[in-house]
Amino acid sequence: MMHRRDFLKQSAAAFAVANLPVYAQQLADMKKRVGLIGTGWYGKTDLLRLIQVAPVEVVSLCDVDRKMLAEAAEIVSTRQLSKKKPRTYSDYRAMLKERDLDIVIIVTPDHWHALPMIEAVKSGMDVWVQKPISVDIVEAQGMLAAARKYKRIVQVGMQRRSTPHLVRARDRVIGEGRLGTIGLVEIYCYYHMRATQNPPDTQPPEYLDYEMWTGPAPMRPYNSLVHPRSWRAFMEYGNGIVGDMCVHMLDMVRWMLDLGMPKRVSSSGGILVDKASKANITDSQTATFDFGDLQVVWTHRTYGDPPDPRYPWGATFYGDKGTLKASVMSYDFVPTGKDQTPIHEDVTYELEQFPEDRTEKDLERHVAPAIRAHMKNFLECIASRGTPVADIEQGYMSAAACILANLSMKLGRTLQWDHAKGVVIDDPEANTLLRRPYRAPWVHPDPTTVQVASQRLLG
Repeated sequence: MMHRRDFLKQSAAAFAVANLPVYAQQLADMKKRVGLIGTGWYGKTDLLRLIQVAPVEVVSLCDVDRKMLAEAAEIVSTRQLSKKKPRTYSDYRAMLKERDLDIVIIVTPDHWHALPMIEAVKSGMDVWVQKPISVDIVEAQGMLAAARKYKRIVQVGMQRRSTPHLVRARDRVIGEGRLGTIGLVEIYCYYHMRATQNPPDTQPPEYLDYEMWTGPAPMRPYNSLVHPRSWRAFMEYGNGIVGDMCVHMLDMVRWMLDLGMPKRVSSSGGILVDKASKANITDSQTATFDFGDLQVVWTHRTYGDPPDPRYPWGATFYGDKGTLKASVMSYDFVPTGKDQTPIHEDVTYELEQFPEDRTEKDLERHVAPAIRAHMKNFLECIASRGTPVADIEQGYMSAAACILANLSMKLGRTLQWDHAKGVVIDDPEANTLLRRPYRAPWVHPDPTTVQVASQRLLG
């Protein structure tokens, strides 16, 4: 007899497949083989959502943390239908060298997105890569070039584009013209999310290959803030809160309003309040993304209260006929006159269809439906070879805009962007910063040749 837990899993999978478009139903029958690079918090979150919406076979897991890797293998074996435990690897190149994967999911720290993604598409695999796609702009250009050269589907984990209530906000409020002419959008994050501790540097734990974890990034002394999950405290591995939280909201605005790349970017800020922490990312920063007829203004601070406690992280669209506030939890449309009706909608949960969401450790339950919808879109596009909603080109533009904001703050001036050429106009100093130095022996990807070969030999 089938165990009730297995019955619920298969029922949920059947429900998900039944609600997929025809292409994705065809894909589900193919049982795609999946590998995950990065088995931490969000690596498991993304992979387990994929398992929920299609009967894929997870055959490989890769991580430089042996403890985390073993735990993930156990969890996957209980969640996938085959009950098989995936093979495990400590080096993504060894995993990709097997060439037995159809899909690769990359959910590493940001500084490790570019090289595995490019190697995966070169190996003929379609890729899901977390946002932001890169730490520097030339990396992102190399990733886009590789995806196009090898004709692979690449979905970026910018799941606001697949968040059910935000899709309806775009369609019902913006699509129907309820805001009128929009001249300003404010995006913001007021979470107290910046690390405030100052622990001493130590030797890395024996189960972590810290040399490989650091990879092409600058080598810092190991610190408990670095791993796991707190690596965003350091600019060596990412782009601070702008690269983490702004990229989501800027991308959401670009998607909702069908915007391309901003023409000019300016930013200011710094560590203005918390000067004691070991973290080197800003605690206060503003950035203006100038699209010509529209200004999108970002603000973050990691102290004090949010102006609207209901919207501590979100976007506010200002039009001459009304205002729209949108976040991962809800949206509110407030008209300026009496000829329109206010609209409010909360996040959609799917706990009845996917009961494992109730007990999964560390799962952001409000985000799970968005990731599932994002995965469904990814699957459909793999089958149809169409363009996913968060295609690598969209990931490139949103990441590049945020990186330009940090460069503007660093240089103390507005940067004007030539999107066709992929350079800052008339600013040689800024253009030298579009490519960060790579730590030897890792080789920075070159978008003109899409060559990412490393001189480091496999063990």
